[in-house]
Amino acid sequence: MDKIVNIKTVGEYNEHWGVENRHPLVNVFEGSQITRPIPNCRKNFDLYVIFLKDVKCADYLKYGRKEYDYQENTLVFVSPGQVFGYPADGSTYQAKGWCLYFSPELLRGTQLGRHIKDYTFFSYDVCEALHLSLQERETIIDCLKKIDDEINNGMDKHSNMIIASAIELFLNYCTRFYDRQFITRKKANKDILARFEELLDGYFASDKPQSYGTPSVAYCAEQLHLSANYFGDLIKKETGKSAQEYVQQKIMDTAKDMLANLEKSVSEIAYALGYQYPQYFSRAFKKVVGCTPNEYRMAE
Repeated sequence: MDKIVNIKTVGEYNEHWGVENRHPLVNVFEGSQITRPIPNCRKNFDLYVIFLKDVKCADYLKYGRKEYDYQENTLVFVSPGQVFGYPADGSTYQAKGWCLYFSPELLRGTQLGRHIKDYTFFSYDVCEALHLSLQERETIIDCLKKIDDEINNGMDKHSNMIIASAIELFLNYCTRFYDRQFITRKKANKDILARFEELLDGYFASDKPQSYGTPSVAYCAEQLHLSANYFGDLIKKETGKSAQEYVQQKIMDTAKDMLANLEKSVSEIAYALGYQYPQYFSRAFKKVVGCTPNEYRMAE
């Protein structure tokens, strides 16, 4: 059986690594500081954890149900409640790269605490990790060193606020670098958009709307083998619309084509598109198109 170890506190994760408890709510270290092999195990975190693997190696890790082979200069983000690690089979590994981890308690009352959910990459799948250029890697390591320096300075009434601000700066750089990654993967993103269109076309050409309703963003992301947050961010970057807005527009474009067939009533079209009640369809259509389905038919 694949045993999962629950890591609830920074202190427990320090014990796992065999490092000093310098601060009860946060820690950062570079892999060379870990001098002993670490037993493999899968971990369920109550912490935010960020790994920077800055050398290519053969460390295969399971993240949720997926396996991932780290590439050089890769950042992976884990949020509270996520499972990460390799099954406990008696094997060990040598820590490499950097690791930053902190408790949600560190963020309480801070600006970062109020906006931590805006950093959607904490919910990306591990295969959607951030791959850094050498210059970006230097910037990230500089941020990690500043956090490390502040932890070493000892605790006073300003410590938590300053450390949280330093982590926020680190995450803002990650946001910038993810934006760069979306841009440099334009071709791959265009391919995903084309597959997204094909997925929606196929959905409405089938009987799925009557069985499952209108397609959700989560459903589309799953069919495209992407996390919902990564998929949503990709669609926003490529089209300027949220994934939900894009799906809604596709539904209404399909509805326009169907309204051209006067043999079908508005109610029949609503059910064919996956709406449980025709009035919900009419309301959504007017919101997007600017008129009711019947008014659209008359204008046509």
